[in-house]
Amino acid sequence: MSNTTKLAVTNRSGKGKGAARRARREGNVPAVLYGHGTDPVHLLLPAREFAAVLRANGTNAVIDLDIEGTSQLALTKQVDVHPIRSYIEHVDLLVIKRGEKVTVEVNVVVEGDAASGTLVVQDASVIEVEADALSIPEHIVVSVEGVEAGTAIHAGSVTLPEGVTLTSDPELLVVAVNEAPQGSDEGDADEAAADEAAE
Repeated sequence: MSNTTKLAVTNRSGKGKGAARRARREGNVPAVLYGHGTDPVHLLLPAREFAAVLRANGTNAVIDLDIEGTSQLALTKQVDVHPIRSYIEHVDLLVIKRGEKVTVEVNVVVEGDAASGTLVVQDASVIEVEADALSIPEHIVVSVEGVEAGTAIHAGSVTLPEGVTLTSDPELLVVAVNEAPQGSDEGDADEAAADEAAE
């Protein structure tokens, strides 16, 4: 579940690409805070500390922003990462209030071993849920332990934590357990490799 992390941030005066580049050179990430009918606030987040918050809390991190002495709870809504250099380019933050429900995408983690001779295909990596802003699950587990071939697990049948409700289409296919294609058994592959090595 999300823990709030305090993060001291500053107001950003410069706009445009030049100012954003300069901010990143100085170890900051340009961000916009919006929501609840307020005017968007342009901020600078300390890049290293913000990256640590994401590592600890996942992409739905709830942050207690200290904006030059003013406290504001915010949810990380979108993180833009440079496709090649993989540094954080820009962040969208959503104003939230304690006790408020928010709609977020949560990662799906598949656990367990399906019945032998099956192939597990994860069709959806995230499902959308509504949860208390301070109790967003880090991930949702779907167990395929002992599941037979021909089984489809839809979003509507996924077990959600208490207080979390599904907002994705209940018919969304999350995991399909299919029959493994013939000849793809690991044992056969190992034998073939052993034969090749013997030759």
